[in-house]
Order: sequence, then C-alpha cells, then structure tokens
Amino acid sequence: MLKRRYADRSEWSRVKDRDYTQSYFDDDYFKGYVTLLKINQVSEPLDVSYGGREICIVDNGYIWLQHFPEGQHFTVTTMFNGKGEVIQWYIDLSLRNGIENAVPYYDDLFLDIVVLPNGQVFLLDEDELQDAFAHGMIDEDLYNLAYREANRLLWMIELDQFKLLNYIELHKEELMKKL
Repeated sequence: MLKRRYADRSEWSRVKDRDYTQSYFDDDYFKGYVTLLKINQVSEPLDVSYGGREICIVDNGYIWLQHFPEGQHFTVTTMFNGKGEVIQWYIDLSLRNGIENAVPYYDDLFLDIVVLPNGQVFLLDEDELQDAFAHGMIDEDLYNLAYREANRLLWMIELDQFKLLNYIELHKEELMKKL
C-alpha cells in the first residue's frame, strides 16, 4: 500500500505554528494545485545530509511551496530558508496527485530527487523502492513507473528542460498574498 501524503502536513508535530494556503493554477506553464506552508515555529530544526553536506530544511520562518501538476507522476517542493533563499527542490515521485477533503495529496512512489541550488542532483530512496517491490507492496508496473519517471525527470534537469522551476517565485508571490 502506498502512503498518501497531504500538502498541509497537518500530522507533522514538529511544526508548532504554521500558516497554510493553496490555489489552483491553469495557465500556459502550469496546471494543478500549488500549496504554501509557512513554518512559523518548530519544536526543533530538521537537518538532512546530501553528499556529506548538512542542510537545514525546517526551521522557524521557513517556507515550503509544493506543486502538484495535474496528470503527472511527481510533485515538487521548493524549500526556502528564513531569508527567502531556495534551500532545495525536492521532487517526490507519485502514482497520482489528487485532492481529498479540499487538500492536495500524492501517493508516494518511494523515489525522490533532490536538486540543490549549486546544481547538485541526488536520486534518493532506491532502497525503499526495491524493498517495496521485493515485499509485494508494489508490482512490477509501479516499480518500472517510478524508475521511468525518475529517469525522465533527471534527464530534463540535466538538459535544463525542467521548466517548472522557472515559475516557483511567481507562484510563491501569488500565494503569499493570500496569507
């Protein structure tokens, strides 16, 4: 069974105070939901490590902007620090993106891609995908879908063809007006 992840992250106890908003966009460059989570207060910061480098991805004043493109098998979360600088783009591979109880969600397909502002790219959680397949949580079709989509996105990123990243600031500004 795939885990369903919700944009508002209401179950996330680390975040003690938050503001949340969302909008549906349908224009020439993006169609789908975009959500903004403004993290006002956390119980403790969250650091992650990529390639031996520690990066704080959650702290007071941070913003997570998440795109749920309609008809695609991924979401993109852009994480901003308290100064408004992009920390990373986190791409979750998904079976589907949808909306439930008025909140966007995705069904997690295990693989993730991280793109850092310095251009470094990391494919994450291959072990989780392989374990899910080995233990019958997903079938061969879903296993192949995850890798096919990851490879397509990695190729687009490498060729600077992943255009969604060009519209992050525009969507962030629109949603900040709603808070």
